[in-house]
Amino acid sequence: MAGGANFVQRVVSYVVNEVVVNGLANSPAFQRFAVRTSRRIEDISNKAIQKRQELSEQIKDISKNMESFKK
Repeated sequence: MAGGANFVQRVVSYVVNEVVVNGLANSPAFQRFAVRTSRRIEDISNKAIQKRQELSEQIKDISKNMESFKK
């Protein structure tokens, strides 16, 4: 009987998944949320890249200063 329960569980899971996915895909509010979230993540990623480049430049400057002190 466990095999039958597993099959029913998979069918119910599939049907619920289809309803939820289709409901969200056709929801203008969810689409706006998804677009805003995507833009925010892209902005944060761009800021992280910029900060990483700034930090890299600062480390290079510090390294050059350290070398000049050694001489």
